[in-house]
Amino acid sequence: MEENYIEWLVKRRDPVYAIPVKIIMVLVCAFSVLLALQTVIGVVILTAAGAATYFIFLNLSVEYEYLFAEGGLRIDRIMGKARRKKAFDCEKDDIQLIAPADSYMLKDYSKQGMKIMDCTSGKQGGKVYALMYQKGADTMKVLIEPNEKMLGAMRRAFPRKFVL
Repeated sequence: MEENYIEWLVKRRDPVYAIPVKIIMVLVCAFSVLLALQTVIGVVILTAAGAATYFIFLNLSVEYEYLFAEGGLRIDRIMGKARRKKAFDCEKDDIQLIAPADSYMLKDYSKQGMKIMDCTSGKQGGKVYALMYQKGADTMKVLIEPNEKMLGAMRRAFPRKFVL
């Protein structure tokens, strides 16, 4: 039986600046609490600092969910394990090539001004694949980190477009 629906979740590595930014935001919130106890303007500062801290913590924690179904690929960006946003969506006919990111085959498809979307974990040693996507005049290179099950399904769905 051929599997037509595969999901894979990839957690993006936190950027280098994430820990210092989180520490600074917690200190700003603590300072604004002390300020709020003394002045009315401190309450406004506390509200602004709390909202800024919430959004910073939310946007620093990012995961990508790959959904491969019936030959189409959808990538959702999950922020803070709470908010989901569509990052990329394509159909079977719009995919030009799927190859390892360091493959020589990608040189034929690269163009000046081509968009590159990085949906990988950012960790060293990960098997990164590049998906060349073209719809009309728009060409895009999407970097993904699929698991073996998804690679097998892609190989079955696009035998001529998949390069090892």
